[in-house]
Amino acid sequence: MKKELGKWLMDIAKYITTAVVLTSIFGDVQERWIIYVGGSLAVIVTLLAGLWLVKEKKKGG
Repeated sequence: MKKELGKWLMDIAKYITTAVVLTSIFGDVQERWIIYVGGSLAVIVTLLAGLWLVKEKKKGG
């Protein structure tokens, strides 16, 4: 369950990255830095959460 949620969060990070790039290319936005900062923060949070959930924990020594 955790692994699937982690994969899903990493997919969300990819979708957010795509949305930010497409918005910056096709959108006529005055304050582009808001899109870049907000998108970057969202990508970092979802990617780190996804990677944390996916990582395998080693058992024993």
